[in-house]
Amino acid sequence: MASAFWQTVLRFDSSKLTPEVAFRNTVGIVLPLLVGAAMGRPAEAAVVALGALNVCYSDSREAYSVRGRRMLLASVLVGIAVAVGALSARNNATAAIAAMIWAFGVGMLVVLGPKAADLGLVSLVTLIVFATKQLSLTEALISGLLAFGGGLLQTGLSLAIWPVRPYGPERRIIGNLYRTLAAIATSPAGAGGAPPASAAVIDAGEALSMLQTDLPNEAERLVFLLNQAERIRLSVLTLRRLARRLSRDESSQTAVEAVEHILDLCSEALKTIAEQAETGDTPGRVAHVRIMDEFGKAARDFYVGEWPASSTKVSALQRDTKRQVNALAGQLRAAAGLTSRSVRATAVAVHGDETGRRARLIANLSFRSTAFRHAVRLAVCVGLGAALGSWLHVQRPYWIPMTIAIVLKPDFLSTFSRGILRIAGTLVGLFIATVAYYLLPETVPVHVALLAGFSVLLRWLGPGNYGVFVAAVSGMIVLLMSLTGVKPTEVVLPRTINTALGGALALLIYRAWPTWERTQTSGVLADMLDAYRLYAHAVMQARLDHSVPRVLTSVRNAARLARTNAEASVGRFVAEPGVSKERRTLAHEMLISSHTFARAAMAIESDLDAVRDPKVAEAAHEFATRAEGALEWMAAALRNACKTPGPFPNVREAWTALDTASRAAGQPHSLLVVEADRIGTSLNTLREQIAKWNSGRC
Repeated sequence: MASAFWQTVLRFDSSKLTPEVAFRNTVGIVLPLLVGAAMGRPAEAAVVALGALNVCYSDSREAYSVRGRRMLLASVLVGIAVAVGALSARNNATAAIAAMIWAFGVGMLVVLGPKAADLGLVSLVTLIVFATKQLSLTEALISGLLAFGGGLLQTGLSLAIWPVRPYGPERRIIGNLYRTLAAIATSPAGAGGAPPASAAVIDAGEALSMLQTDLPNEAERLVFLLNQAERIRLSVLTLRRLARRLSRDESSQTAVEAVEHILDLCSEALKTIAEQAETGDTPGRVAHVRIMDEFGKAARDFYVGEWPASSTKVSALQRDTKRQVNALAGQLRAAAGLTSRSVRATAVAVHGDETGRRARLIANLSFRSTAFRHAVRLAVCVGLGAALGSWLHVQRPYWIPMTIAIVLKPDFLSTFSRGILRIAGTLVGLFIATVAYYLLPETVPVHVALLAGFSVLLRWLGPGNYGVFVAAVSGMIVLLMSLTGVKPTEVVLPRTINTALGGALALLIYRAWPTWERTQTSGVLADMLDAYRLYAHAVMQARLDHSVPRVLTSVRNAARLARTNAEASVGRFVAEPGVSKERRTLAHEMLISSHTFARAAMAIESDLDAVRDPKVAEAAHEFATRAEGALEWMAAALRNACKTPGPFPNVREAWTALDTASRAAGQPHSLLVVEADRIGTSLNTLREQIAKWNSGRC
């Protein structure tokens, strides 16, 4: 538990570094300050800069339409929060009530995902800060408009080159996806790990989710490149599995070397496709053609070649491998063509509609919901923090509820790691800013330059580690206040004390009324198994019906998301205090068994065009029915440990019938049979693990 906690505290995620975003956000924060200094209106400029600062957290490398919508919403929320906060500052009770109501709403936003929750948190912090500054109605509205203007400035800078290169972010994300595919072609994940490239596929799917039918040519290519990437991923992963099995036979070493060569060429081809997708043209065309020609020749030679086989099992493996190589060759040719010509696009599902969001929020209005309990806890803590600041008569009391709002999260690991990083980062940031203030000349240009440095640190390195983020924010606040006449010595001690008080109060209240991940993990794992059941059903239907159902893409995406949620839940669970080593190990083992199922189902999906026999199809249908029943049984067992769902479907018996039918049809050891065997083994293993998991829960 301790090691997982400190890994979270000290972790630096370099994948989140976005220097170009940091640069434009810094311009959006500094520009109002320079203009305000020139006009002699530093206080108003600080409000505009604060609006830009709060909205910059919603900036990203995502598609322009996605980030623009989120930044505009953030601008509106920040403007309203400034006005409401200033109007509620008439007395302490009104301010506390307004902050508590707002905090409850923010807490419920975790239902809609981390981006929505972060957006709400920024607005809550803004309201708390301005709730200590009593203004008239006119002054409050003007301040809200100034903050809104700062947000609009930040949004405009983020979207400035949209007309020039409208699909730049989508191209880059598709390019990253193909580079990720190139990497897994040569260095696949272990057999027990989660299917690789999931994050890249999810990012690409979200980036293109706003593209509809009747698309311009460029958008059409991007949509189809995403669809083709999904097929290439399945073929590459399946080829890796087949090559690993072939390598166990000494007579197949030549064939294995040929497959490795094909995958190496595939990796190079994917890299050139990524480059073309990003740039929109065909740089290095000669090299690209050469690589595609080499790959095509190697694939054809393997497909028509005769390879030594020591048994019918090896012959079946070679047959399946040839089919996968042939499919991969067609997929790469299609992807390469998509970078230089137009193809009619099909509809892309838009993720999440307003009705669905509203339904999720309403469904979570219950103490059984983690989100609801978090919302209540956050509202109560913010109110207590505001009351504590008033009762102690401390300077700048808003730092107490503000720290509580930032530190308090739905789970133990995030709350306690953020608490430590919040306090440590605040001390570091205050110290650096104060020392710089007194060592450097006391002029506005110098202060603005220092603030720009902290802004770059905040938006460039801050996303990689929360401690760095807090240090940069603390330094920026000191310098922003110095521009309005508040010296750092007036800020350092109150901010340090109040931050420590707020952090301690948040940790104490969470410890007194925790939401342990251990109470949630079983349900999250059950959700994953339900998603896997729907995915397996769609895959088998596609194989039996000789067509790919429209629902396959959506259920595949849902299964992928459910898996990432389960992995995150297990990660939080193993970091909680009081969890035994045996429970932590068992949780990881359950994930490994589920990964085995997912990989096998993906391999079957990659072989939808295999030769079919009616009796094999009938046996496959029965096997799929029992596998789906087993998944449903285990999901029910996880949700209710005290009630036996009924008899567990005999998946192994169904596999034996499938194997017999395949042999009778002259297809022994086919990919379907081998992967179905893995599915049966993983389901039976998972059933035993769930029985151990449920032991003592009832």
